[in-house]
Amino acid sequence: MAYDEFLADRMRNIFLAKNIFTEEKKMMGGLGFMVDNKLCIGIYKGELMARVHPDEVPLLLERAGTRQMMQGGRLMKGYLSIEPEAYDSENDLEFWIQKCLDFNPLAKSSKKKKKK
Repeated sequence: MAYDEFLADRMRNIFLAKNIFTEEKKMMGGLGFMVDNKLCIGIYKGELMARVHPDEVPLLLERAGTRQMMQGGRLMKGYLSIEPEAYDSENDLEFWIQKCLDFNPLAKSSKKKKKK
């Protein structure tokens, strides 16, 4: 598998402990955890892909091992890449998951692609 299965299990356990239903989707060689049909958090290229409130990004970027995600040379608004050492402890991983869950109700759903 292209993503860290141990990390995925750790994340599943946190969602389970919080009684949060997630749907998992393999995407871009990684794994996304969907909450209410919206990407909440994921694993991508050995790092966490955190979807957080855009207004919190400047403060969250002050945390070690955190940077804004880029795609095609452009900053992805509200998405952070979190290096493994920044979520190694259960408390740190839970912190990031909670930040993503806090933003999830405000996040927009991605548009469904029409089947041809």
